[in-house]
Amino acid sequence: MTISIGEKLPQATFKTMTADGAKNITTDEICAGKKVVLFGVPGAFTPTCSNDHLPGYLENHDAILTRGVDTIAVVAVNDHHVMGAWARFSGGEGKLLYLADGNGDFVRAAGLDADMSAGGLGVRSKRFSMIVEDGTVTALNLEGKPGQAIDSGAARILEQL
Repeated sequence: MTISIGEKLPQATFKTMTADGAKNITTDEICAGKKVVLFGVPGAFTPTCSNDHLPGYLENHDAILTRGVDTIAVVAVNDHHVMGAWARFSGGEGKLLYLADGNGDFVRAAGLDADMSAGGLGVRSKRFSMIVEDGTVTALNLEGKPGQAIDSGAARILEQL
């Protein structure tokens, strides 16, 4: 079942790349006492994710933060090396928190997983965005059509903040 507004994020541990290498980070560390914009993509470096979804959050980074957001994070079912490379390639290093959900544990627990086995990709994340306050979902946007990032894009989040 998909997570809903008013529910707490499931407990999960992600990996993220730092200057000192890979680091584990939990949902509590990311969200406790903070306002977080979290968005999910099916995969780093994929066309819609890299060309449409992620750029909106990078372009609107400052506008989002000025509305009281502490952290903007992106999650994908990729490993931390891929997410670290995507952060560098996209110019988002130091702006967004790139979270690797390597086994898809978080997206499964939140009901935000998508079976893309037919395309040879296995379990991936649905395209989504949410606002999380102190670990509780206060806004949730699921993308309506594959290959687009409108309902879950930065413009929608800005309307909700």
